[in-house]
This record gives sequence, C-alpha cells and structure tokens, in this order.
Amino acid sequence: MSEKTNKHSWGAAAATGVGSMPGDDAREAAKTVTGSLEALPYLPELPVRGPGADMIGRTAGMLVEVYAHVEPSGWRISDRPGRDTRRARSWLGEDLDALEEFTQGHRGALKVSAVGPWTLAGSLELRNGEVALSDPGACRDLTASLAEGLRAHLAEVRRRVPGAEVVLQLDEPSLTAVLTGTVRTASGYRTHAAVDRGVVEGALRDLVAAAQAPVVVHSCAPNVPFGLLRRSGASGVSFDFSLLTEREEEAIGEAVEGGTSLFIGAVPGIDTALSDPAGSVRGVRTLWRRLGLSPGTLAESVVITPSCGLAGASPAYARAALAHCVRAARSLADNPE
Repeated sequence: MSEKTNKHSWGAAAATGVGSMPGDDAREAAKTVTGSLEALPYLPELPVRGPGADMIGRTAGMLVEVYAHVEPSGWRISDRPGRDTRRARSWLGEDLDALEEFTQGHRGALKVSAVGPWTLAGSLELRNGEVALSDPGACRDLTASLAEGLRAHLAEVRRRVPGAEVVLQLDEPSLTAVLTGTVRTASGYRTHAAVDRGVVEGALRDLVAAAQAPVVVHSCAPNVPFGLLRRSGASGVSFDFSLLTEREEEAIGEAVEGGTSLFIGAVPGIDTALSDPAGSVRGVRTLWRRLGLSPGTLAESVVITPSCGLAGASPAYARAALAHCVRAARSLADNPE
C-alpha cells in the first residue's frame, strides 16, 4: 500500500486522552492533562460531579435554542432553559476556567469534545419519552442546534487560549447501534429503525463543516464504521484497539491511505498493571505490517490514547495511564518496525 502522510497540528508520536477524568476538581484535572500531554492536551470531563457534568448533559448545555432537563429516565428536551441547563453551563464554564489557567502561552493542538449528533439523538428524550432518534425532524433540528452550539464553543476556546489549534472530538458510542437499528425504544420491547447510512454520514459532514477545525470521531463500541467516518470528512477516528475485528482492518488501511489519523486506544482505561510502553503498542505495529503500510508513517498516522475515558480509574492510575500513552507513542517513533 502507498499512503498519504498525515500532517496534523499535533505532530508525530502524539498521545492524548479520550475525555473523562476521575474526581471533581477541575483545576487538578486540567493540571494533570496539560502537564502530561504536551502535544495534544484536552479539556477534561468530570462526570462524577453529577448531571450536567456527564457527556450528554455537557453537550445538551451547548445546544442553541434547544434545552434539556433531567428525568429519572435520562435527559429530556424542554421548552426553556432550567436548573439543569444552567448547571451544565456552569460546570463547563468552570472547566474552561481551569483549562485557560493551565494553558497560558500554549501554542499548538488542543482537543475539546462533545457528543455527536447520533449518540445525542439516541440519548435525548422527546416530550413523549421516546428518544429524538424516533423522529427524523427532531434529528435534523438537533444536528443544526449542535452545529451552532459547537461554533460558539470552539470560538470561546480560541478566545481563551489564543495559541490553540483546536481539535474537535465527537463522541459517538451509539453510532453503530443507530446504523444497525439496535437502539431500544422507551418500552424496551422494540428497537428504533436503522437510520440510512447516507443520512448519518450527511449529519456528520455538517458537523465537520461547522467546526472549521480537524474533527476526530470517537467510539469505544465494537464495529466502528471507519469508511463512513472517513467519507464524512473526519480527520481522525478514535477507537478501542482491543475491540478491533479482522473485518475492520481493510477499512483502516483505506483510511490511513486517505490521510485519516487513527487515535488508538491501546492503554486500559481502568486500574491495571501496565506493561512496558513498547509492549502496549506491539499489536499496532503488527497491524501495520499486516496491512502493508510503511513503518515510516506509523508515528505520523497514529495517536495513542487510553481505551476509553478514565472516569472509572483512580487519580493515580489516570496520571500513570496518560504518561504511559506518551511513552508508548514515542516508542512507535523510536522503533516503528
């Protein structure tokens, strides 16, 4: 195979996190992330703080002219902003304050994340209790609202960190379920119909265009649709390496050939004994050889991450995991064979 060289703002041999961190101290999380990840730091999420700090609540707080509140069953669309919307925006403001404090003088890539349109549609309930995925019009409205909200959010990040080259991560753990028609209805007895792949791709393409920045789509679920994400214009795809199947490998090769970066979750996201850094990415090197990709492009095409968010880890392990990702990424550059 001959492949394009990936030249993104984070450079070669980069590492980053997925999103969530343990604990409820925004300053401590920002200090850990910015201190550990020089090439690609990110805005942490701290879901343990409660509703509004979780990924659905944080993203709901970004929406424009669409509001949500918490019900026992989850987040539900509201007529007007209420306490839960205000709380989500307050948590995000606190997180941005902390990030701004610890990125003074930063120049280079900086990653922020939000839930993508299809996971959001599969999670936000309409007034009748069914998720927005059940209504194509509601899906279109959510996508448009999210696009406007993300434009404002990215502009705010750029204002606070003027030297940042912002990278947007769209979290889409439900994307495969949306495509295969396995998202359950409110009753639990049926599933919502699969959404046409062209419609799914079109909504993602709209978000990529709205961001005016590199977009990485993350899913820690099996069977990530690499081809669809590449066609949507995503600059990178983030996934759990342990869930990769042989069927997906050909699509990965095509993605790399097209210049798409792979954010490979190669380090466990929960407390465990960590192997040597080179051992953590041995499977990545093996995959590269199996696909016939040039070893020289490995460090440029791959960013090493934990397998998923670190909210379930201890603070000490979270710090160790991020440092391990950095060392593992460097090992790809030092010894790509």
